[in-house]
Amino acid sequence: MTTRALILTSSILGENGQSIALAEHFLKCAAEREDLKVSHRDLVADDLPHLTQPELASWQVPAEERSAEQGELAGRSDALIHELLDHDVVVLAVPMYNLGVPSQLKAWFDRVMRSGKTFQYTEKGPQGLIEGKRAVILAARGGQYAGTPMDSQTLHLKSMLGLIGIRDVDVVFAEGLAKGESHREASLKEARQAIDSLVYKL
Repeated sequence: MTTRALILTSSILGENGQSIALAEHFLKCAAEREDLKVSHRDLVADDLPHLTQPELASWQVPAEERSAEQGELAGRSDALIHELLDHDVVVLAVPMYNLGVPSQLKAWFDRVMRSGKTFQYTEKGPQGLIEGKRAVILAARGGQYAGTPMDSQTLHLKSMLGLIGIRDVDVVFAEGLAKGESHREASLKEARQAIDSLVYKL
């Protein structure tokens, strides 16, 4: 049985980004498994615009009644949701920008977190509609934040994933990358080893 993984990168530094390096290591490990197929979406190259009211409104119009413009706007979200549903694992390679996620990744979440499609509101609160999937977060940070109140990024990512029903989440941290070469190399080595183990288990 083949497992399909979707890896999303969002570093504005391109090949110089440490989260990109983690994503590339994941891809290298995955290539050694015939039963693991990986797709890659570069959210910086995609250059998704910020979500606007016209795009949000287009989701509320039945597909057969949309204008050409509404069809194009709604198509962004439809395509990204379809891609997500078509994979078993979503891998988020995420740098930390000002204690948060890149706006490019937030633009992706804004389109896959869609009421009536990937979650719904109930009397007991929101309910995720995506089942049986898992996520891996590859987090690259210049400082040390994991396990501290300043790590709002991890909670934010887990909360967004959880809202749509993805609660099986593994996190690999590469931290302190701005604290000198020896610390950076040790942290990246530890992260690569964690990725090796995760890929083996997928």
